[in-house]
Amino acid sequence: MTRLAHDRYCDEIAHQVGRFGAVLSSGADLSATVPTCPDWTLEDLVRHVGRALRWTELTVRTRAEEEVPLDRAPGAEGPPVTGDAAALEAWLAETGESVVRALREAGPDGRAWSWSGDHTAGFWARRMTHELVVHGADAALAAGRPCEPVAAEVAADSIDEWLEIVQFVQRVLPDGPAKGLRAPGRSIHLHATDTAAGLDAEWLIELPEEGVTWRRGHEKASVALRGPLTDVLLAFYRRLPLDTPGLQVVGDRELLELWLEKAAFG
Repeated sequence: MTRLAHDRYCDEIAHQVGRFGAVLSSGADLSATVPTCPDWTLEDLVRHVGRALRWTELTVRTRAEEEVPLDRAPGAEGPPVTGDAAALEAWLAETGESVVRALREAGPDGRAWSWSGDHTAGFWARRMTHELVVHGADAALAAGRPCEPVAAEVAADSIDEWLEIVQFVQRVLPDGPAKGLRAPGRSIHLHATDTAAGLDAEWLIELPEEGVTWRRGHEKASVALRGPLTDVLLAFYRRLPLDTPGLQVVGDRELLELWLEKAAFG
């Protein structure tokens, strides 16, 4: 599928970092468990996101030809004192500004090593956008706040990217975590019910023995997940339960649950 413009990803990274900042400035309990990542506290989550952005900034800024060790990324350790929301917010804001600056300077075709084989800054602009979208929902849930709607074109691209990642994992790790995502003759339909005219926000996912295939469009399937686009995205990423008000599962629910179980990496 066609990606969003490079500057659009950069703008969204800045926007999503701002959303994290709003959670931190709201008085949220930094020691609260992240319900969707129960091994982490909210502070752990923020530090994880900040480290990923700092490492990405270094990879892009230096036009890395190979994987860069995380400990080489300046400031990746974050504030030295734990429990300081203001310090975390300032660190994350500075981190967001630096990675956006590096991505804009590199441009979408700038050289930057990646694990995917797409060694461009454009890959990292897209990956960090969706990293922030999903972990932003984690942060909101940990703080007891509602998950804010994601811009429709960003949410749709996030679903595209996740499907591409599943395909990549099946291809490079044939005996890995996505091995069980095979159900010949059965299919999953994602249907966003709230998108503006002109945005094709429906997907058909098939699970043959050769590996997952997918395409955009409205087609009959073994099971359909219907609802607002942001909720469909977050349910597909295991951030919202399938029984969330506004979501509807029609058909073979066990097949959708199989997908959610087996596509639980990353």
